[in-house]
Amino acid sequence: MLDIVFSHSYYYKFDPKQWKNKTPYPPLGTLYAASYLRENNYKVGVFDANLLDHPKVIKPYLETEKPKYFVIYDDGFNYLTKMCLTTMREAAFEMIKIAKNLNCKIIVCSSDSTDHYEKYLNAGADFIIQGEGEITLKELVNALENDFDTSNIQGIVYETNDKIIKNPKRPVLKNLDELPLPAWDLIDIEPYRDIWESGNNEFTLNIATTRGCPFKCNWCAKPIYGNRYNSHSPEYITKHIKYLSETYGVNRFWMCDDIFGLKPNWVQNFNEELKKERLKISYYIQSRVDLLLKEDTIDALAESGLEEVWVGAESGSQSILDAMDKDTTIEQIYEATKLLKQRGVRVAFFIQFGYLGETKADIAKTIAMIKELLPDNIGVSVSYPLPGTKFYDKVKDDLQLKANWTDSDDLAMLFKGTYSSKFYKKLQRYVHKEYRKSQAFENIKTVFKNPLALSKQKLRSIVLLGYYLPSSLVDKLQLKNMEISNG
Repeated sequence: MLDIVFSHSYYYKFDPKQWKNKTPYPPLGTLYAASYLRENNYKVGVFDANLLDHPKVIKPYLETEKPKYFVIYDDGFNYLTKMCLTTMREAAFEMIKIAKNLNCKIIVCSSDSTDHYEKYLNAGADFIIQGEGEITLKELVNALENDFDTSNIQGIVYETNDKIIKNPKRPVLKNLDELPLPAWDLIDIEPYRDIWESGNNEFTLNIATTRGCPFKCNWCAKPIYGNRYNSHSPEYITKHIKYLSETYGVNRFWMCDDIFGLKPNWVQNFNEELKKERLKISYYIQSRVDLLLKEDTIDALAESGLEEVWVGAESGSQSILDAMDKDTTIEQIYEATKLLKQRGVRVAFFIQFGYLGETKADIAKTIAMIKELLPDNIGVSVSYPLPGTKFYDKVKDDLQLKANWTDSDDLAMLFKGTYSSKFYKKLQRYVHKEYRKSQAFENIKTVFKNPLALSKQKLRSIVLLGYYLPSSLVDKLQLKNMEISNG
């Protein structure tokens, strides 16, 4: 029997785009919480929903373990959970119902429950934890175990006498090294490895070196860790990497921070710690172009094993970046991209269409930037209003019939933008085709100069040019017709 069963509400199979990618990550945030409660003398288990077919399969596990507490603790380090997809919310509600029927006390900590706590309380949750959850969860369970008053615990939302009580949020943890390493032993890593390898991908595990983000892009919500930025020490992260390398034979990592290596000299010190432990790794990160340009950051990143960096380029129009409060410039995007490529680091762009006030000219600038800089990968989306952001406040009156995407490939415009959802879905596909066309032309130039540079990847890119040339032309014409009908 267990005191606490932890689970989460992200099911990869419910998100066809992500399941097709065959690159699932374990629920890191859930494993941190489980480890922390275990360190505080509770018997805990993790029911990992990531790779499962349906929430109902949790029932026999709960019947066997008979926990007093069932905790849905979503991985706050995974952007997919921050999107609050409706399929995952429905899965959470079903798990709550099952656990409630088995007399469990239900506690939920997630981005979605933070934003929509009323829905979760109505579904049967007893407590919602808002913000960073480990310490709040420990205090709450301790109080419940000892029949102490819970009304003064920071960071919880609950219902009493038909009234919802929302307590003040708890300050975030500053010294992250106080936390034990995540409870990796409580999940089965091998199915993850099998899925990665079935897609011919090198198996990769996720690590968070920080919590929070101090920047104020007005479309980016931070419901768990807020606008504060706190960091593990390079020594802690190196210890974590060494454990995963020795235990699971993994040497490639997704550093899933919102912003990697912001703290001065952190990247340089991390590089030195890896050398001390003689750890040879590869990893990829998310960062900002302005941060990458500071001092010798790119050099230290490349030397420590950085393979790829995803940057929030967002737009090729400075007016759109300014409207987003992005605090970066087009010139910085160009400079950082060129420097990263010079050091052999792959660079990928997050691109966002449909922001308020975006014009046809802004879209054209973004496409031109992509084709000129030719990043190694792109992720194209449309602006997505998240509760708690200035952007959400600007468009919330439009969010009537639909306020969340069903899955991560939804791409529906949830507010009234310049163009329709249909236009932006077509635009997303057109941009990808234009990008692949430009890549193919560049590969032709490279191979013409040096035939020995021809690889299977370059050959495939060149061959597919026969598809992308006519297909993108058709998309361009269709977009033109949509513009006319939209106008």
